[in-house]
Parts: sequence; C-alpha cells; structure tokens
Amino acid sequence: MAVAAAVGALSALQASRTRLVAACCASLGPGWRMPRSSAGSRVGPAIRARGWALAAGEAALRRGYSSEVKTEDELRVRYLEEENRGADLKERVKMNSSEVGPFVSKIRAVINEIANLPVPTIAAIDGFALGGGLELALACDIRVAASSAKMGLVETKMAIIPGGGGTQRLPRAIGMSLAKELIFSARVLDGQEAKAVGLISHVLEQNQEGDAAYKKALDLAREFLPQGPVALRVAKLAINQGMEVDLVTGLAIEEACYAQTISTKDRLEGLLAFKEKRSPRYKGE
Repeated sequence: MAVAAAVGALSALQASRTRLVAACCASLGPGWRMPRSSAGSRVGPAIRARGWALAAGEAALRRGYSSEVKTEDELRVRYLEEENRGADLKERVKMNSSEVGPFVSKIRAVINEIANLPVPTIAAIDGFALGGGLELALACDIRVAASSAKMGLVETKMAIIPGGGGTQRLPRAIGMSLAKELIFSARVLDGQEAKAVGLISHVLEQNQEGDAAYKKALDLAREFLPQGPVALRVAKLAINQGMEVDLVTGLAIEEACYAQTISTKDRLEGLLAFKEKRSPRYKGE
C-alpha cells in the first residue's frame, strides 16, 4: 500500500518527540512509504526518528509475515531528515479558500491510511501532539505518553474544527461529553491528565534522553511480536468493525474473523508448539 499525501500535510504534529510504532504482524511490503513532502525525500517505515515515524519489524518487510523479530536491532530503522514541527501556519495564510479543502483531504487520507494498517500501531508521545498530531495518534490502536507530554485538539482556537478525524475518533476513545468539552475548550492535557480521561493507555515519567514513551512503545511491540500474525490482523479487524455495530452483528463479525484463522498453518504450528513445549515459529501463513 502507498500513502500519497505528504507528511508536511499532517497539520500540527508539533514536536520532535511523537512516534508511531507498528508491530511486525503483517507484510507492509517495501513499497509502503510516507512522503515527507511533495518535493522532499521519502521516509519508509521507521523508528527513532527525530520527528514521528512508523516502526515495523525487519522480518515483516524482508520476509513477509513473521513473528521472529527478537531484538531492537532487528527492527527496521530509518531516520527522518528533519524534525516535523507540524503545520506551517504561515503557509496556511498564503492558501486561498479553494486550496484548503484539498490540503485537509490529504491530511485525512494519510491518517485514515494509518488507521487502516493491518498491524497493531502504537503512538509514542514524548513531546507535543496538538491538532493533527493528536489526530494521528488517535488513528493508532494504542497511545502511550510521557507525563510531560502535551496533547489536545486545539483547532477551535483558530476558528476551525479538527479535520483529520478528531471529531470522530476522540469521542470513540474517551466518550462524547468529555470529547466535546476538550474540543470546545481547545484544552491541552499533560500525560497524567490524558491517562486519567482514557486518552492514553500508559503514562511514564520522562527520562533524561526524552524518549520514555518511545521505549514503552517498543516494549509493547515486543509483546505483540511473538503472537500469530494472522490472528493479530483479524483480531484488529474484528475489534474495529465490531465497535461500529450492535453486539449481535459484532459477534457475527468475530465469527467470520475467527474462521480466517482455522485453516492457517500458523494455527497448526501453535498447537504443535504447545504439544512440544516450545515457542511457536509463526510465518503468517
């Protein structure tokens, strides 16, 4: 899959310390990429960028489906060439009304691509995630943050509303009433406050290197990596689709997703590994 919109279009990801981590659960393929700008260099799945980036297992990219990545060194690492400090508001001022709509559509398309990735995704917020930065994090399955991090949907301060999915994903994450309060007030939360309202799953005291959330995201990704790749993919699908429908329909979705795992080689490998009292060697087949 390819993401056509520019990283520069990702609204206000306003810090050098917000990253995305995708566990190695499905083959993204070497063609998966996020352009940094329409004219700039392109950045593939990455970790440890001084900006934000996507981390995927080396094995997922080189061998297809796999769960055999064991160390951080085996995670594919690329670096963003520049820090992404978010939307250039001076550039926005120069846009005429006819340009704004397509620009925001590109933002929305990128964020939707991330939400639809067939792998578990983790947003690690070690600095600021404001506006589009938080919308990007909301598109991830899991969010972790340092206690000193700052996050919020602040668009109403600029007399606009969140345009990258924030009005839809924030209520689904924390409830309608509280989401309205935060959007109407353009309030910025720190990590502890975000944890208290359920916006993030884990909050960490920031370390000297300034990457506490990033390290926690890596720990979580390592917990995901040994599991069956197909199982993780369809589990994500079942949860995402099931949350949008009634319980009876959701259970039918779960049944259909479960059926996808029955004929896999990985399921048989899991049973065999259990019988032989060893770790399974899943290949996503």
